[in-house]
Amino acid sequence: MYQHFFKRILDLVIALTMLLLLSPIFILLTVLLYIFNNGEIFFLQKRPGKNERIFSIIKFKTMTDKKDAQGNLLPDGERLTTVGKFVRKTSMDEIPQLINILKGDMSLIGPRPLLTQYLPVYTERERLRHTVLPGITGLSQVSGRNNLGWDERLRIDVEYVENISFLLDVKIFFKTIKNVLISKDITVDATIMPNLNEHRRKA
Repeated sequence: MYQHFFKRILDLVIALTMLLLLSPIFILLTVLLYIFNNGEIFFLQKRPGKNERIFSIIKFKTMTDKKDAQGNLLPDGERLTTVGKFVRKTSMDEIPQLINILKGDMSLIGPRPLLTQYLPVYTERERLRHTVLPGITGLSQVSGRNNLGWDERLRIDVEYVENISFLLDVKIFFKTIKNVLISKDITVDATIMPNLNEHRRKA
């Protein structure tokens, strides 16, 4: 009952409440990123959601689109702005995903939506992560985030799907808040996590 009904109601109530409470920060970041990112505020990327339905995840844009002489994007570290570093370190780049929750694309808690290019390399068991709505935070995020290897991270995602409950979600929610406040397991360098496709080819 919780997974199929009450979880969605809680998502809507909490997401709407958080958007209202965080609206001053939302507006401030919008202005700052508009200035530092040459008018580009949001980062949108296609991700697989529940039943592998593709949707556009919304995040605050923390990097510029600077390119080298050959027209290739510069490394992430060189494109990350000063404001972007702060926004990413405090996890505030995730705030716009509350809109994804209101749209029905995501849940507050669930397996993080990964890149669409990873879809062909999941095992059948790992595909269970796509039988529920993806989340802004999840069990693997509070269990080590990018410090976990791919196999362990995906195993924990499936563990969450098989054990969804109100108490588990409450535990993850408050542990997420604690981790954000102390900046635990938060990495500013987006390249720290290796590509899953490359990982599976080497396995």
